[in-house]
Amino acid sequence: MKLTRLSSVAALGAVAALTLAGCAANEGGSTTDASADATASASSLSGTIEATGASSQEAAQQAWVAGFQTANPDATVNYTSTGSGTGRENFQSGSSNFIGSDRAFTTDEIADQGTFGSCSEAGIVEVPAYISPVAVAFNLPGIDTLNLDGETIAKIFAGEITTWNDDAIASQNDGVDLPDTAITPVHRADASGTQETFTTYLAAVAPDVWTWEESDEWPSDLGGESGDGTSGVVSSITQGEGTIGFADASQAGDLGQVAIEVNGEYVPYSADAAAALVAASPLEEGREADDLVFAVDPANAPDGSYPIALVSYLIGCTNYADADTAALVKAYFQYVVSADGQAAGADAAGNAPLSDDLREQVLTAIDAIVTE
Repeated sequence: MKLTRLSSVAALGAVAALTLAGCAANEGGSTTDASADATASASSLSGTIEATGASSQEAAQQAWVAGFQTANPDATVNYTSTGSGTGRENFQSGSSNFIGSDRAFTTDEIADQGTFGSCSEAGIVEVPAYISPVAVAFNLPGIDTLNLDGETIAKIFAGEITTWNDDAIASQNDGVDLPDTAITPVHRADASGTQETFTTYLAAVAPDVWTWEESDEWPSDLGGESGDGTSGVVSSITQGEGTIGFADASQAGDLGQVAIEVNGEYVPYSADAAAALVAASPLEEGREADDLVFAVDPANAPDGSYPIALVSYLIGCTNYADADTAALVKAYFQYVVSADGQAAGADAAGNAPLSDDLREQVLTAIDAIVTE
């Protein structure tokens, strides 16, 4: 299955309806037309900013960096795909000016950190920039798709279902000639927001099976193979037989794909279906106005939605010691979430573009970055 770009941003229109209820807390400052701002400042933006983080964003980041640097030839953005966990560590230490992360910092982490190493004083901006399904992908010669419910997926990754012709799998896939091949689950070796998205799904829909906490690190007492970053997981699945793992759908390639049961229907991954899950999710309570984090609940996925959807964030400082760095980060964030930036990312990675209304809310948060 190949992801295609959404024909419109209407699929995320419901996000605005849900999040506007919280807009009173998020209003303040003027929004900016990102494309116009980038064009107006093209002659003055210069310098280099360093970033690390989510490997899920890698394909989109390549498109975003290319588009931004074309419009701003004296500016350089270096984004290195390290995984979300390493990215957050780098932002805390100050070695990255901004990061991409498949999970936001928790409110406790923000309170404990105080002033992040990349910032000149307390205060960070966290905004959704990349919404994408997390594919459950497998490698079984001759089989392209399978139907699985959450309990069965949880039992596979918990080591309770060990062969592909197990009755739990066969009963959901009439007519499919399943081999007695051993199942080899593949997980991330590094701390990963994609991994946390996946374990959150397992804990939400199959709590009696998946008794481990949702986490960006894989349970140490579980077996299976591991891979570094999204590319490492995809490589391990591809090189094995009977393997199954999870990865951002933009990088799942030609591997077999799982359609996941939601309210009695098996839903294949797509940008539209992932957007539908996020559209049904409110913003987390108790966060600052510039900290826009979604509370996604896979257990309450609406009909037709894909229940493992990644909301990946751009994270930067409200205040930087260097005004040029602040200007570059702010302009880059504005480009990424602009209609042009989101279209470029969707073309490269197949993610779901932000709706127009959500974009306005995100731009208001980005406006908090001080450039003087």
